[in-house]
Amino acid sequence: MILKSHQVADLLKSPPDRQRDRLIIRPSPNIDELEKSGAASVDLRLGTWFVSLRHTRFPVLQVDDTPTAAFNNSKLSKTHFVPFGKEFILQPRGFVLGVTLEWVRFPSNLAAYVIGKSSWGRRGLIIATAAGIHPGFTGCMTLELTNVGEVPIAVKPGIRICQLFFHLMSGPIDDLVDKSLFVGLRQPTLGKIELDETARKLAKGQPL
Repeated sequence: MILKSHQVADLLKSPPDRQRDRLIIRPSPNIDELEKSGAASVDLRLGTWFVSLRHTRFPVLQVDDTPTAAFNNSKLSKTHFVPFGKEFILQPRGFVLGVTLEWVRFPSNLAAYVIGKSSWGRRGLIIATAAGIHPGFTGCMTLELTNVGEVPIAVKPGIRICQLFFHLMSGPIDDLVDKSLFVGLRQPTLGKIELDETARKLAKGQPL
């Protein structure tokens, strides 16, 4: 079930002493505006940190656990800090990682996904993320920003950049929550891709 904005507002207003495992968004959205919007999402703002990809001497970006991939993970990216009032210029066909201004904490009975706002998409800016936000996630969310248009786009920290849709989990609530490497982060990160046992066997031609 997708929650409407007034339901999200009720969760955000829940006193800490009444609901220990609760939804938190900081800085908090305008509760009155959220209750009256009639929407099914909450807008999130762009933060001040960006990560861009460097050009390397390697012709191909490896994403497995080879030595070349390890080099790419450590040397491929460059971090930028853009203060409020300044802007980051994203060139045509450019790609950069951003981060939400908001720090969020999800309870064990709530999940969400993030999509870009159509007002940005119509100008050529595509905003994506690892779409599923799992129960128990805590931190700022990394966003992938791509300019698919023909002219440079200026993005400024503090602007509304994406929207968050909340899903109430069905079934019994337990302590199994998100424990990924991205929990607790405040800056965008490239992360790493590892081959699991099945992928390694397939690469070696071994039976599953």
